[in-house]
Amino acid sequence: MFRLELAESLRSRWFHFYSVVLIGLMLLLILTGVSESRVLGFTGLSRLLVTYIQIAMAVLPLFIIVVTARSMVGDREAGNLEYMLAFPVSLSAWFWGRFFARLVLILTPVIIALAIAAAYGAVKGHEIPWNHVLLYAGLVAALSTCFLGLGFLLSTISRSTEVALGASMVIWLLLVALLDLLLLSIMIRSQFPPEYVVGIALANPLQSFRTASMILFDPQLILLGPASYVILDAFGVVGYVVWAMVYPTILGLLFAALGYWRFRKTDLV
Repeated sequence: MFRLELAESLRSRWFHFYSVVLIGLMLLLILTGVSESRVLGFTGLSRLLVTYIQIAMAVLPLFIIVVTARSMVGDREAGNLEYMLAFPVSLSAWFWGRFFARLVLILTPVIIALAIAAAYGAVKGHEIPWNHVLLYAGLVAALSTCFLGLGFLLSTISRSTEVALGASMVIWLLLVALLDLLLLSIMIRSQFPPEYVVGIALANPLQSFRTASMILFDPQLILLGPASYVILDAFGVVGYVVWAMVYPTILGLLFAALGYWRFRKTDLV
């Protein structure tokens, strides 16, 4: 099932479009000379990586959850699910084979884009921050696992493709807009303790990813203002980077496990 999902997805349009977008963004940033500029003390490959990872954070989760949420429910509507399960394939092999194949496919263009950035930095004579490149790859893998597991869960509990797509968009808007802006503003105006406000923000995997991507080049988190004191006192720099990798990964695997449990318990036809 892993090999079959890889072969099928490599021929699909969504993977080609996704790869062109993520790799094309890196090439576009290189062509526009981002690495030659200096903003807030960041220059060279560091500036290029900071810009790319912030853009990827906006594109990657939305694309993953929208494409994945319609995968299994779409197979059910098209009759492909009943056809595949007619073969001697266990439910666990079918589900987890697809999950890990999708994870590999999602991470491959990002790894290629980071490799292109490292090669460009070597040609230009920039110092290559290998630790940051590897940590960014780990953060992207954690965020991808989180939203991939959420997409699989939505796909198993939805009864139609329209419901799956609608639910994925609502969750995306909740994470991006409500939790980061509206809810936090209300809590701050209500004079909630800052530890609770920051804790709720960091429970959002997008916020955890954003803060971790900042902390690699801004260890004091000056850009976050007073909230940095709460984060650094509770975690420290190394502890927070570990949190930002482990928490979304566990959350995504938990979502996927719930999706598998639901998949086994429901009518598959």
